[in-house]
Amino acid sequence: MQNKFSFRKFMGNLPVRILLLLYSLAVLYPLFWTVTTSFKTTEEFYENPWSLPSSISFTNYVNAFEKASIGHYFMNSVFVTVISVTLCVFVSFMAAYAIARSKSRVMGWLRNAYMSALFIPSAFMIVPLFLLLGKIHLLDSLWGLIIVYASVNIPYTIFLLIGFMSSIPKEYEEAASIDGCSNTKILFQIIGPMAKSSLITVIIFNFMAAWNEYIMALSFITTETKRTLQLGLVYLMEIQRFSTDWGALFAGLVIVMVPTIVAYSLLQRQMTAGISMGGLKG
Repeated sequence: MQNKFSFRKFMGNLPVRILLLLYSLAVLYPLFWTVTTSFKTTEEFYENPWSLPSSISFTNYVNAFEKASIGHYFMNSVFVTVISVTLCVFVSFMAAYAIARSKSRVMGWLRNAYMSALFIPSAFMIVPLFLLLGKIHLLDSLWGLIIVYASVNIPYTIFLLIGFMSSIPKEYEEAASIDGCSNTKILFQIIGPMAKSSLITVIIFNFMAAWNEYIMALSFITTETKRTLQLGLVYLMEIQRFSTDWGALFAGLVIVMVPTIVAYSLLQRQMTAGISMGGLKG
C-alpha cells in the first residue's frame, strides 16, 4: 500500500520534476559551454563550437591576462566591490537598527523615503550622479564609483535588515543595558551576532550587484587603468573581435563568473536563512 502511494506521488510530481530538470539544463548548459570553450584553440572553436576541447590548456587564460590586463581590472573590481559593500552594509546596519527601534514620525518618514528609493530605476540616476561626481571631483575615480555603488544599494539593504531588526525582542537590549552596555556595544556585540544570517545575505546581494555592475562604471570611468573587470571584459571582446582569439574571450567570461558562483555556492544556506528570517518578516 505504501509503495503504491509512493508511486502515485512520484507520478503526480513527474511533470514538475521534468520541468525543473529542463530548466536546470537550460541554466547549466551555457555555463558548461562557456567553461569548456575557454580551453579551446581558435581552430577548434571554428571547426565545431559545440564540441569538447581536445586538451586542457590554460593558454587562453594567460592571453586574457596579458593582452587585455584582466588581472589589473580584476584587482580594481575587488577593491571597488569590497570597499563599497563594507561601507553600504555598515551604514545600512546602523540605519536599519535606528529605524526599526524608533517610533517617531521622523523615522517613519525616513523609512518611507528609503522604501521609495527602491522604485527609482538605476538609469534615471546616471545623469544626476555624473554631474554630482563632477562637482566633487570624483568623476573617473574608483572612490567615486565606490560611493555610488554603496549609495545605490543602501535602500535595498536597509529594507532587508529592518525586517530582521524588528523581529529581535527588545529584552536582549534591556538586559544588556542593565549590565552597563552602551548603545554602541549593544548594537555591535548583541544585535550584530544575532543578525549574522541577514548580514551575510545582504553582503552576498551587494557583492553580486557591485561585481556585475557595468552601466555606471562605463559612465563614470574613462581612464584605462581604472577600468573594472566588466569594462575590461568588453575591452577584451573588442580585441578578440579583430584577432579572432575567442578562447581568450571565454576565459575572461569565466574569470568574471567564478567569484560570484563560488560566493553563492559557499553561502547559499546562510543567504536563504537570512531572507526568511529578515526581509520576509518585514
